[in-house]
Amino acid sequence: MTLSHFQRGHFAAHPSVANQPATAGGNAFIDAVYARLSPVYDMIFGAPLQPGRIAAVRQMAICPGDRVLEVGAGTGINAPLYPPDCHVTAIDLSAPMLDRARRRVARRGLAHVELLEQDAARMTFRNDSFDSVYAPYVMSVVVDPIRVAREMRRVCRPGGRIVILNHFRSTNAVLSRLERATSPLTVHVGFRLDLSLTELLRQADLWPASVERVNFPPMWSLVTCIKQ
Repeated sequence: MTLSHFQRGHFAAHPSVANQPATAGGNAFIDAVYARLSPVYDMIFGAPLQPGRIAAVRQMAICPGDRVLEVGAGTGINAPLYPPDCHVTAIDLSAPMLDRARRRVARRGLAHVELLEQDAARMTFRNDSFDSVYAPYVMSVVVDPIRVAREMRRVCRPGGRIVILNHFRSTNAVLSRLERATSPLTVHVGFRLDLSLTELLRQADLWPASVERVNFPPMWSLVTCIKQ
């Protein structure tokens, strides 16, 4: 999808990023990984991680007419969870994943969900465009999670919610060392285990209003921030 498609969509392009390419070179590997994963993604990451998705949508407290941005649409597995009286813009960089998401949205008749191919580190939306910005299981798979978190903050309106659902490095010393040691191996299948929540929030200038453990086992964190 070209930039002109975004400019004709629900939100106009942000001038500082409108002329940047949609895909950075560093994303090519992740894109290839998810092209291979797309046919089996729901089977592997569907039901086991669904409690966290349900909790995240509940945590956003979406009101009628709210504008929601989902960063990392994947196969559209979150799409049926949103109330029909809001407007959801869901972005992803992987064309094969988006193809599956479009089929799901069409099959379910989810007219309030708009899907766009876009790089989360270089979003084309204007500042303060959304009431809630949500990243489900994304931060461990993007090339630059800090830049993505900063972009999420930029496009969220003041007083809006920034919700991050992800695995973060354990605070347990033994587990933390294990995650650091294993992460160079897991990156070859598209994700990292050693991402620090503290550092991510600090460098993105975000402050958590709440941090909740979700799923079973509770290895994932649901982090909610209110943009100041």
